Amino acid sequence: FDVHAERYVSLVTFKRDGGEVATPIWFAPDPDDDTLLWMYTNRTSWKVKRIRNQQGRARVAPCDARGGLHGPFEDAEARVIEDESSAEFERAFETLIGRYGWQARAVLFFSRFGGRYPDRCALAVRLTERA
Repeated sequence: FDVHAERYVSLVTFKRDGGEVATPIWFAPDPDDDTLLWMYTNRTSWKVKRIRNQQGRARVAPCDARGGLHGPFEDAEARVIEDESSAEFERAFETLIGRYGWQARAVLFFSRFGGRYPDRCALAVRLTERA
């Protein structure tokens, strides 16, 4: 799929029993590498726990905001980035804000307002079929 044309991907993470859980999520392709997708989530979310438990195993497919698929899934490897002082963390959020603008800023504002801001993290998802 064309990572520049889509606004959402369905991120599939895997349960311990092998079952899949799909979540529609915003993403932004890295400006220098279309196989690297940046995503934002809460570090206490179940998708983060599943990524950690399954050593980063994931799949992604283009979708709409409700998860309706626009194309086939591609295998991927996901990493959780929690260190706010890291260059990767900064790059992830700069790229996401660059793509989603005021919408991303509003999400971050309300996460501060709601007390969830300290729990934010970035996901670095590498499309392995393209690498």
